[in-house]
Amino acid sequence: MTTSSRTLGDLFGTFEREAFRLETLDDYSKSGNVDAYHAFLAGESQPDDYNSGWIEELRSHTGRGKRVYRVHILLRPLSDYLRFELEWGYQKNMSGGEEFFILDVTERPNPLESAPDFWFFDSESVAAMNYDGTGKFLGSEILPPERTAEFTRFRDVALAQAEPFTEWWAKYGA
Repeated sequence: MTTSSRTLGDLFGTFEREAFRLETLDDYSKSGNVDAYHAFLAGESQPDDYNSGWIEELRSHTGRGKRVYRVHILLRPLSDYLRFELEWGYQKNMSGGEEFFILDVTERPNPLESAPDFWFFDSESVAAMNYDGTGKFLGSEILPPERTAEFTRFRDVALAQAEPFTEWWAKYGA
């Protein structure tokens, strides 16, 4: 259900400065490229064209000076899905200019326990991402403008307490 006629795709197509994503789940395995996840689990090599459509979209934004970045809240040890996402997804997406940060709550309380997964565009438009308990994407909901301050706080807290992915990965990655 959306509160306006805009869609997540519309927001991606029209943002002018930045697109921020907060990821809160440790398993999105029923969404996106399920075949690639199974290939990863089977120990196969990452295909050269993995995520190529998303990489092209990222480059179309970052090449024009727009920022696309995300924070993932996670716990160690990593789930199989998170190992896949970080090893195949984040590593590859960085080639398109996407920036990644990790908010590791293994040894501290989660400061964003109540925050949902979301995309936040130009500090003004929020798309809440809805998933079921198995990590299957159920759709997005464009939230009304009066919710912007709440999601600005979520983003700012996440960024203030997260560390760059490459630094985190150097310490804890495979």
